[in-house]
Amino acid sequence: MTGEESTGSGPGALTEEQAGRMLADINEVIRAGEEMRALRAEMIQVFAGLGWTQDTIARLAGMSQPAVSKQMTKHRDDPPPPVELALDQRDVPWLEGRLWGLAEEISECLGHSAHCTRYVEAVTRGRKRFTPWNVDALRRLVEEDLRVHRAELPAGHRAAYDTISRGLDLPAGVTAPATASASVRRTLARRLQRDRLRED
Repeated sequence: MTGEESTGSGPGALTEEQAGRMLADINEVIRAGEEMRALRAEMIQVFAGLGWTQDTIARLAGMSQPAVSKQMTKHRDDPPPPVELALDQRDVPWLEGRLWGLAEEISECLGHSAHCTRYVEAVTRGRKRFTPWNVDALRRLVEEDLRVHRAELPAGHRAAYDTISRGLDLPAGVTAPATASASVRRTLARRLQRDRLRED
């Protein structure tokens, strides 16, 4: 058979394109799951480096203490350097994490009227990755929300975006500290940014 194959010609036919889309969706879920497991393993190392006990980490992670101990043993001979938790850091993954956290706060505040809501949901579920194109797209959506919903959003949201945007516009002057992977730094910055916005 040439061209696009199908399971048949009746109403129950399934095209190659349809099958490809379904398998692509499944692969995204699998990849996201694997990436999240790897991220959790790295976060356990970060928390251990901050001095948290295995019992505390296990409770917060919803894991058994032996499972946490096993993760920590894997990296016993190569512990990661300590992670700085100041919000104002200038490496690209950190700034991307701050943008992600800001977008989540905007989405939570405005609900589905926010332009960035669908994009935030896709990022959170692992369907969108932090490529330069995707980051630019999220920036445009956040900027549009800040413009359209200026009266509904706290001034701190605009101030945070301006700082993040300036940093992302000048990547040549940014150096990434070798304290953790990009995924870990995004995750930490996301949480710290959300907490800071709620404090303001």
